[in-house]
Amino acid sequence: MLTLRFAAPQDASALLEIYAQYIPTSITFEYVLPTQAEFAARIKAFSADYPYLVLENGGRAVGYAYAHRAFERAAYGWCAELSVYLDRAYCGRGLGTGLYRALMAILTLQGVKTVYGVVSSPNAASEALHRGLGFRTAGVFRAAGFKAGAWHDVTWFEKELSPHEGAAAPVTPLPQLPVQAVAAALETARAQLAAGDFSRKAP
Repeated sequence: MLTLRFAAPQDASALLEIYAQYIPTSITFEYVLPTQAEFAARIKAFSADYPYLVLENGGRAVGYAYAHRAFERAAYGWCAELSVYLDRAYCGRGLGTGLYRALMAILTLQGVKTVYGVVSSPNAASEALHRGLGFRTAGVFRAAGFKAGAWHDVTWFEKELSPHEGAAAPVTPLPQLPVQAVAAALETARAQLAAGDFSRKAP
């Protein structure tokens, strides 16, 4: 039974079990697994403004995805960067696509205009996920990071969530969104994840 909900700092331990699977790889550029306290602080900080989601199967966390501000300068306020991590046993089932859809649906409600995915090479699965959801390549940083004994390129993917027309209305922090609208977006995403229905056009 798949469930989808917002993360809380007390989820840090369970999510670290997933993230730890990627520390030896070049998928993340972190060398050392964060402590539980550090990870809990990240969840709290990101959740103050943006969605941070946990996907559970039978009450056990099997994946998570979150958004955060992409760049610090004020004029970049309508951009967000997305990340998703799945328990290795659950990869290849379209769950990452479903989690990305859920993030984008909520970010659209908030008024975010453009989202980015940052992918180190090689990572064919993540590249396919982004392209399948209509992201385009914004640029490639050549040999941007050294990990696991090799230099790795980093590709930035971008997707416009809504048109950039007229004056920009302020982005609404997640806690200020209408509860019913957020609940509806989460339930739609949960139902699609449970049904494996990822054929609809991305939001």
